[in-house]
Amino acid sequence: MECTFEENKKSCPCTYEPCSRKGKCCECVAYHRNRGELPGCFFPPEIECIYDRSIERFVSLYK
Repeated sequence: MECTFEENKKSCPCTYEPCSRKGKCCECVAYHRNRGELPGCFFPPEIECIYDRSIERFVSLYK
C-alpha cells in the first residue's frame, strides 16, 4: 500500500509539532497502540491539544 505522506501531513490534526510520525499514519497508529493509546486524530481539537490520548479519555467522550 502506498503512503500518501504529504497529503496525510496536510490534514493531520495533531498539534504535537516535534512528532516524527506526523503524516505517517501507519507509524502513528502503531506507536500509540503499543502505548495503549489512540492517535490524536481520534479526538476533538479541545481534547487533542492536552495530549491525553488514553482509551479511557476517548470512551468518556463518546459514551
